[in-house]
Amino acid sequence: MFKDHRYLHYNVAGFRKDLIAGITVGIVAIPLGMAFAIASGVKPEYGLYTTIIAGLLVALLGGSRYQIAGPTGAFIPILLAIVLQYGYEDLLIAGFLAGIFLLIMSFLGVSNLIHFVPRSVTIGFTTGIAVIIFTGQLGNFFGLTGLDKKEFFHENMIDLAKQFHTVNLFSILTAVIGLLVIFILPKIAPRIPLLLVALLIPTLISIFLFPGKVETIGTAFGGIPNTLPSFQFPQITLSKLVTLWQPALVIAALGAIESLLSAVVADGMANSEKHHSKRELFGQGIANIITPLFGGIPATGAIARTATNIRSGAVSPISGVVQSLFVLAFLLLFAPYASYIPLAAMAPILMSVAWNMSARKTFVHILSIRSGDSLVLLTTFLLTIFIDLTIAVQVGILLAALSFLKKMSGKLELKAAKLSDVEIAKFSQGDHSTLAKYIVEGPIFFGTAKVFEDRYPPLLASTAKRIILDMEHLSVIDATGEASLFALLDDAEKKGIQIIIKRLPKEKLSLFKKSGLYDKIGKENFFM
Repeated sequence: MFKDHRYLHYNVAGFRKDLIAGITVGIVAIPLGMAFAIASGVKPEYGLYTTIIAGLLVALLGGSRYQIAGPTGAFIPILLAIVLQYGYEDLLIAGFLAGIFLLIMSFLGVSNLIHFVPRSVTIGFTTGIAVIIFTGQLGNFFGLTGLDKKEFFHENMIDLAKQFHTVNLFSILTAVIGLLVIFILPKIAPRIPLLLVALLIPTLISIFLFPGKVETIGTAFGGIPNTLPSFQFPQITLSKLVTLWQPALVIAALGAIESLLSAVVADGMANSEKHHSKRELFGQGIANIITPLFGGIPATGAIARTATNIRSGAVSPISGVVQSLFVLAFLLLFAPYASYIPLAAMAPILMSVAWNMSARKTFVHILSIRSGDSLVLLTTFLLTIFIDLTIAVQVGILLAALSFLKKMSGKLELKAAKLSDVEIAKFSQGDHSTLAKYIVEGPIFFGTAKVFEDRYPPLLASTAKRIILDMEHLSVIDATGEASLFALLDDAEKKGIQIIIKRLPKEKLSLFKKSGLYDKIGKENFFM
């Protein structure tokens, strides 16, 4: 179906670069995969399964040379909400449905529509997600016990406050060591894999200096099995389809936005040919259909890992394949040792991810403008935190659309203009005092039709018996705009006023003919 040009001129030297890049990204992907899974309310091994399977399929079937797919922070709030409300099994069904939606998006060419999601909406929910991820790790950071993950943000914050008396100083020490590594290591050794070291150092310190004093992956989840996941098709019923189609659609939309954004960033970083967006969504769709069959959670293109892939010298999708095989090798050989990783050591990693994805400067900038975009941003942000991402995106896009319509309503102009000598000679019929001319400029559509209907009555109240409407700059007209023009013509006809249309663009003329406006006005009253 798609021609793949990503392997043109590939050689042994390229494979060496991909091998190094794939291993480097794999080292980064291991702690992130486990951390994102835990934060999403599922076992850490499911994050590794997702990294292996989705990473492999997107590398082979996607539309970018450099895309690295896997679990991402953006999915955490919605996946956690599904797990808390419906359970892990239904999360797999939602992921499976999301994959089908992504395939449909690919075949329908929806990838271009993704670019119409307003920036104020994407920044609003991205920053909201960052807040949820960051605050969601406070319990692990402070080593609190007795916490139950709840669906709503304020409930979790209240629970944190109630259980703060259970604070564990050893957990705080472990987390602070991890934070110091994240802050200091890039300055003194930028080429060393940061996240792996930030996980290893506090883990080793906790094992040797205060063993058994902090909660670990082993004590919380029973360790990670060093086996491949078994195939199991989810039990899909009609009632579950009705229940889960909406969160699945949000997963698909969010996955499409993030994967295409990641691919665009990769194009810019690598200064290479542009990715194939339809193929990218196709690859993401297949990956999200197959991954749940092996226990994996929804995945998408990961910007940070993709950027790491490029900086490490990747030249083709083979680096993504190597990354998946490297994580698979880790799972088979070293997974049992992951049981010793303290949850407090995972917290700084997720907190740094949240901090980096928060888009703080852009958020403050849009908010400071104090415009319709600011209202959209703040509303989307607050709804993401206090309600859920599904409602936030829907309301955000609706508010953005209403803000756009309000702006567009001010773009319509209906203003009097001076008659030219040619117009007087052609249309005045010897008495130019009964001739008037108006310029229609801008769109006449459902967002401006009311403005147009409010402005034309004074035209008909004048002494003019013939009115020229110069429509050279009519930019848009839709069915609602046509209805408004029909109303103008009816009112003019009742008052015995002749409407003359001048310089109507050709593409608008064909639309007038289809709608019946052309016949209503009369062929003799059009002057192009």
